[in-house]
Order: sequence, then C-alpha cells, then structure tokens
Amino acid sequence: MSKRGGSRNPSSERARGRDREERREREREREREREREREKRERERETEREREREREREREIEREREIESEREREREREREREREREGERGREGERHWKNRREGHDGEKSGVCVCACTRERERERERERERERERERERERERERERGRERE
Repeated sequence: MSKRGGSRNPSSERARGRDREERREREREREREREREREKRERERETEREREREREREREIEREREIESEREREREREREREREREGERGREGERHWKNRREGHDGEKSGVCVCACTRERERERERERERERERERERERERERERGRERE
C-alpha cells in the first residue's frame, strides 16, 4: 500500500529535518572557513605588496643617495681641478709670490724663498739620495749574483 499523501512517521521526519539542518550548518561552517582562508590569503598578499613597496622605496632612496654622492664626488673633482688651474695664483701661490727674491734690476725673480719651498727642495734632494742608494744596492746585488754564477 502506498504512503502517498498518507501520514508519515513524525519522529523520522524530525530526524531527516535535523540531518538537513546539520548538513546546512556544516556547509555554512565550511563556507565561513573558506571565507576566512580567502581573507587570510588576501591579507598576506597585501602585506607582501606593502613589503615590496617598502623595498622599492628603500631602493629608490639608495639610488638617490648614490646619485647624490656621485654628484658630490664630481663637484670635489671639479674643485680639485680648479685648485690645480689656479696653481701659482692660488692661495698657496700668493704667499710664494710675495716671498720671491728681488733681483739686481729690482724685479722679482722666479725663485721663492719661503721655508716651505726650501723644505720641499730638501725633501726632493733626500728622495734623490735615497733613490741613488737603492740603485747602488741593486748594483751590488747584481755583482753578488754574477759572482755566484762564476763559482
């Protein structure tokens, strides 16, 4: 005999209702969990993008510093070239110019009599002497070598 339209067992009806409700609840929970995971991944991606932007800002700052320090080095080289161009007319040269010897004709000669100039000349002379000494030492070494070769 068919149960169509007939009375159903109310307790099994309630059980099926509970099962459906539990399945829906589990499905909603899974959906919430997937949503939390999506939000978490999105936050992580946003954090990573923020870190990347920060690294890019750091690289930009570093490039700016490098460019500025290169400009500063170029300015320093330019100042150095300027000082070299000034040469004898520079601050150092002015002092020497005032200290030049006066010749027989009353004109200043090209020879400076500053202590620093004399000191530089003595230093050059000592350097030449050291170089001559090194050359003599090398010559003696060559003589010893030749002596060993003969033996």
